Amino acid sequence: MMQDRAAPTAAAPAHPPVYRLAGVTARHQGGTRAHALHDIALTVHAGEQIALIGPSGAGKTTLLATLACSHRPDTGTFEVFGTDPWTLNERERHKLRGRLFLAPQTPPLPPRQRVVTAVLAARLPQWSLWQALVSLVKPADPESAWRALSRFNLGDKLYARVDRLSGGERQRCGLARLLLSTGQALLVDEPLSALDPALSQLTLTTLQQEAAARNAALVCSLHQVDLALAYFPRIVALKDGRVAFDLPRERVTQAMIDELYLNEQPPANTPAPGDLPAKLAVGACL
Repeated sequence: MMQDRAAPTAAAPAHPPVYRLAGVTARHQGGTRAHALHDIALTVHAGEQIALIGPSGAGKTTLLATLACSHRPDTGTFEVFGTDPWTLNERERHKLRGRLFLAPQTPPLPPRQRVVTAVLAARLPQWSLWQALVSLVKPADPESAWRALSRFNLGDKLYARVDRLSGGERQRCGLARLLLSTGQALLVDEPLSALDPALSQLTLTTLQQEAAARNAALVCSLHQVDLALAYFPRIVALKDGRVAFDLPRERVTQAMIDELYLNEQPPANTPAPGDLPAKLAVGACL
């Protein structure tokens, strides 16, 4: 006797990737005619956590600025959440940027501003002009700012002035802004350059926990290759403005790292050739 079989149901449409780049070329920031990026192909999905590595001048910062829609590519296909941002009008593009958060290596924090106000600036896209002005005088939500700072061991600096912070403290203050943002794509440029090893590990863990909690894409440029391999499941390497390789960390070999940094000063904390397999096994991706 033939059994009844349920009719097949149509598969739910897949969500578009957060980013889709194909053949993207972009000039250096600052109006120069030279190109920083050449024929970049890259797809990033929600929830992915990617380390961006490569020697100085490889194009990492330009790529992050392009992903943040603050730097327009010259050629190629560039889509964010399925849309080409540069075909939108300024208002629509501003709204799209509200779904992205770029944390530069040196955060633009007003030196005479209090830390609480600087961190709460992450809420500006959500506030009216009146709310923003009032918060300058009386911070609107100091408890949220304190919680964000505390995740980077910086809660005691809530009411300090920005110009009294060290370089590493300013970096973490900028990252605390990220925690108060609504970004679904978190773009972080060299967050560890002024941090000691313990704070570096805390910072990466906090960024990954936050990205995982909101299922956001996380793209983080790093000079510390050992930490990139230990913490991130996907490694994208740039050299001379091109993608040298884009691989799961388990497939990244020491020979690839050596070739990537050929004729360059070895990046800090790069594992010795015999240490790479052990580093790959450390895996702290959340």
